[in-house]
Amino acid sequence: MNLRIGNGEIEVVKGDITEATTEAIVNAANNHLWMGAGVAGAIKRKGGSEIEREAVSKGPIKVGEAVITGAGKLKAKYVIHAAGMGQDLRTDAHKVKETTRNSLKLAESHEISSVAFPAIGTGVGGFPLERCAEIMIGEAASFLEKSKHLRKVVFVLFDEPAADAFQLALKARAE
Repeated sequence: MNLRIGNGEIEVVKGDITEATTEAIVNAANNHLWMGAGVAGAIKRKGGSEIEREAVSKGPIKVGEAVITGAGKLKAKYVIHAAGMGQDLRTDAHKVKETTRNSLKLAESHEISSVAFPAIGTGVGGFPLERCAEIMIGEAASFLEKSKHLRKVVFVLFDEPAADAFQLALKARAE
């Protein structure tokens, strides 16, 4: 499902974020930027350990902030490392919202036209999928209304329950 907003659009797809053809992909990171399990582990395995080395050299950062690195062997050009949790491996609504917003701002400041996001904080962080979808779709929609460079935000969800939650949130936003 797609939703047009201003000069941009939001899309929700089920798939593997490491295969995304957007200019940048977002890594659901911890604030030390180590890439262990989940989305981060998949990005490191497919893109190469140089992504983690570059990210760690820019950290640690505050929870809610983001940094950008190259994307190694991935199709994307950049990886935005969004610190949705700290060393306690927990997140909340405020952290998800801030992390999403700061990732979008970072993409805009680098004149990136398309970015793919996972569901931040719903794996190891334990944040509820439905609430995450509502927050992230809302932030993307608000951002696209005034964006100069960013034209496409894609939510790439690994499994059916996550894809369904984001589809529902996008549909609710469209109504």
